[in-house]
Amino acid sequence: MYPHPAPVQALLVVDLQAAFVAGENPVPDAARLLDRVDALVRRARAAGALIVHLQNDGPAGEPDEPHTPGWELFLPVNGGPAETVMRKTEDDGFEGTALEDRLTGAGVASLAVCGVMSEMCVLATARRALELEYRVVLPHDAHATYDIPAAPGISEIVPAAMASRVAEWALGDEVEIIAHAGDVTFAATRAESFPDNRTT
Repeated sequence: MYPHPAPVQALLVVDLQAAFVAGENPVPDAARLLDRVDALVRRARAAGALIVHLQNDGPAGEPDEPHTPGWELFLPVNGGPAETVMRKTEDDGFEGTALEDRLTGAGVASLAVCGVMSEMCVLATARRALELEYRVVLPHDAHATYDIPAAPGISEIVPAAMASRVAEWALGDEVEIIAHAGDVTFAATRAESFPDNRTT
């Protein structure tokens, strides 16, 4: 654990979409997650850090099918060059998107990752960021997932909190795991070089 990480220059908010944090089937303790992520976004804005909201385009019939209520981002996105939305179709937020270009263009070398799901898109995006040699901070209380269902003959239900912790552990020693999102601080970037605030 890293109790007092150095400031980061960007915040990646992964798939914080209505289907996963509100309505009939939110992740456990969704209210806590939303509170932590909202605070991260507000502090990143105040510092002038780059914010990228990743939005997953799920298959037809899935809760995050594009242009359905569940697909919509739950938190409001501010206009302006320092805050952007990037749609994706893969767990890894870098795959098939302009995310790396956006980070590079803004001079980002360090970033924090938050959102859902811990063992899927959060894990895959954080892992790729590490592979690309970004410094990655992962606040423990700002990512979440669902309980893993029981598998007969294999295991009982795996609680969501345990699945999230395993996802952190799977990232190895390079990621900076911190207990509290409130300990993440931000530094300004060159995000003003980007004229738009939405990317597909």
